[in-house]
Amino acid sequence: MSAELALPARLDLPAAKPLAEDIIALRGKDIRVVASDVTHLGTPGLQVLLAAVRSWEADGKTLSFSDPSDSLTEQLALCGLSPEALSTSTQEV
Repeated sequence: MSAELALPARLDLPAAKPLAEDIIALRGKDIRVVASDVTHLGTPGLQVLLAAVRSWEADGKTLSFSDPSDSLTEQLALCGLSPEALSTSTQEV
């Protein structure tokens, strides 16, 4: 069974620590990250998400990214990434 985590609208420095804590609490589980409400992606938020992907890959667990907002997709593109970069390659969804 997978857990679900809804991302906040702003993934900036103030959001990074609480987001990291929420993600760490789900370690060892397959998780679905819902990103439909994201309006701002800052570097700290992106770092937390990319670190989570690497951790989930190392654990052999699935981290899937769903419903990315248009704003998030555009801001990821500015960093040379796509929403698929925020999902594990072991994804089985």
